[in-house]
Amino acid sequence: MNFDTIAAVATPMGEGGVAIIRVSGPEAIEVVDKIYRGKKTLSTVDSHTINYGHLRNPQTGDLVEEVLVSVMRAPRTFTREDVVEVNCHGGIVSVERVLELILENGARLAEPGEFTKRAFLNGRVDLSQAEAVIDLIRAKTDRAMKVALNQVEGKLSRLIRSLRQNLIEAMAHIEVTLDYPEHDVEDVTQKLLRDKCLEVKEEIGRLLQTARQGKILREGLSTAIIGRPNVGKSSLLNSLVQEEKAIVTDVAGTTRDVIEEFVNVRGVPLRLIDTAGIRETEDIVEKIGVEKSRQLLQKADLVLLVLNYNEQLTEDDYRIFEAAKGFEVILIINKFDLPQRIDLEEVKRHFPNQPLIMTSAKEETGIDLLEKAIADLFFSGRVQQDDLTYVSNARHIQLLRQAEQAIDDAVNGIEDRMPVDMVQIDIKKAWELLGEVIGESVGEDLIDQIFSQFCLGK
Repeated sequence: MNFDTIAAVATPMGEGGVAIIRVSGPEAIEVVDKIYRGKKTLSTVDSHTINYGHLRNPQTGDLVEEVLVSVMRAPRTFTREDVVEVNCHGGIVSVERVLELILENGARLAEPGEFTKRAFLNGRVDLSQAEAVIDLIRAKTDRAMKVALNQVEGKLSRLIRSLRQNLIEAMAHIEVTLDYPEHDVEDVTQKLLRDKCLEVKEEIGRLLQTARQGKILREGLSTAIIGRPNVGKSSLLNSLVQEEKAIVTDVAGTTRDVIEEFVNVRGVPLRLIDTAGIRETEDIVEKIGVEKSRQLLQKADLVLLVLNYNEQLTEDDYRIFEAAKGFEVILIINKFDLPQRIDLEEVKRHFPNQPLIMTSAKEETGIDLLEKAIADLFFSGRVQQDDLTYVSNARHIQLLRQAEQAIDDAVNGIEDRMPVDMVQIDIKKAWELLGEVIGESVGEDLIDQIFSQFCLGK
């Protein structure tokens, strides 16, 4: 498989201490050697060494940058190609000049995700490991990072390969019975196939049980903060974010647009959405904000419903109760430092099984209890175990569900004593679907689509 030489900035654009331009391909060392000036040429230095020098324009001789250049020869690199990483000063102009110079001397600008794509195509990683790279980059909590790191290191891949091996053994046994029917003991064959299929089904089921938590870790928990105006929604957002992100006043209707923030709550990544207070209003701008709030509520994984301890329930509160039914809801009774006027029994009547937390955003009390309630609601029980293999990618989840159904069909066929060659069709389908998770049987279009989501330098 032949590739050209590619280059891209591997660090975020902007001002910083150091920036890295990554070059990969058969002429990576040669390309950078044309512009590098140091004690030795890069073609003569040892692999996996860092070399100090300067970059100069080979046409004019002008000094471009002072650099450290890492040289890594194939196959002991991420892409399994020759790789050169140029470390320069992290200014916007500096980075652009270095990259432009590299491109002028024989490299091509990499496409998004092309480095990781080459790692996959060259057999350095499988598809599930490659997809986990972007999860590792985007991880917003320690737990999310650990899940992604386990997948990058191949924990999910090893499990999928083990399941496929069980199915291969089942299919091999079927082939033997078809070739040598005189030696087949039907009851023994039926039991062996059933046991193998049930073992695979159980493991797939266990993986799918982690899917909800895995997706939350990967994408964040979409959390809508709703309630009437002036009950303390924006104060709650500020307390969770620990920063003054939302304007807080005593004037009802201050928040008129949607404010979004990511926050780490005891390992749970929350995508907090502070919405405009939901109420009937004639104000055109506020009315648009209220409508946005209602739309976002429909997409929320978790609803934090804020009520005022110091006010009686109103018609607007009851309308919000109706809108929130059917969602995961945590009730927050705010302004607990003021005299009680709310009917808590009436609130519990509408939400008898939902957590209820008393808070005072003003005195910053009750936030710890709220954080614990969120963590307990979504990350309790077995999900706390560190040795679990999580599945978080929507593509993987869909393939696993299809594979589980194919195994179900195979087990039903075995129990109905269908001919083994018919059962083999379902077993092979499950084997192929599991192969798609790790990229053993996947089309070029899907590969291009997956890697197009990556950043340029990855």
